[in-house]
Amino acid sequence: MRPTNGFDRGPSLTDGDGRGRRSLLSLSSSRVAAPVPQGRPVARPGQTTFPFADVSIGVITERTGEGDALIRELQKLRARPQHVWPVPATLPTGYDMLLCDLVEDLPTRVPWLPGEPESALVALVPKNAPFRPDLLRDTAAHGVLVLPVDPLTLQCTLALARDHFRYEQRLRGRIDKLDENLRNMRSVERAKSIIMHRKGMSEEDAYQFLRRQAMSKRVSIGAIANAIVDSLDLLG
Repeated sequence: MRPTNGFDRGPSLTDGDGRGRRSLLSLSSSRVAAPVPQGRPVARPGQTTFPFADVSIGVITERTGEGDALIRELQKLRARPQHVWPVPATLPTGYDMLLCDLVEDLPTRVPWLPGEPESALVALVPKNAPFRPDLLRDTAAHGVLVLPVDPLTLQCTLALARDHFRYEQRLRGRIDKLDENLRNMRSVERAKSIIMHRKGMSEEDAYQFLRRQAMSKRVSIGAIANAIVDSLDLLG
């Protein structure tokens, strides 16, 4: 019998039959690894990533040595560059990004309104070109590339231009939402006035009337208010 000295220490790693060692090893092998979060690829050491893979890029520059080198660098990034030349009267749409020579009348060739871009726009300027801050400001470009371009500068400029473009899009979405809310508020106030005049209700009762109508039809109060205002406009 094994001495206990007043307490039992349990199975030891040095038990003659090895049962204690096997039980601990089996316990450690039965542990389940922590699950890998879904939706985001796990980066492996030394693995090359291509953040611009399949990004459609319109390259509007002459096919000189510098222009060809730019297109080759974009292809190395696994982007989808498409050459356009000469500079069209209206810049093409449908691209994720546009890389265009900074010509004198470029601001008049941009097809979108300031603050409402349809593509990220990067201006291309030759190395010895003069600095034109007024032209860059009027063009509202998201970035500038000086030709010839090195790979690191190209990737940094593309990343910043794309982030700037997306930020503008988010701002435009918020502005559009605020404009819609203001229009709905005006419509609600006008609809309350119409209801108060036609039904002899108080302002609070008129609002509750709009609210009940919206709930019964499962639409917003603004939609009900717009319908009332539009109907009154049609009736004259």
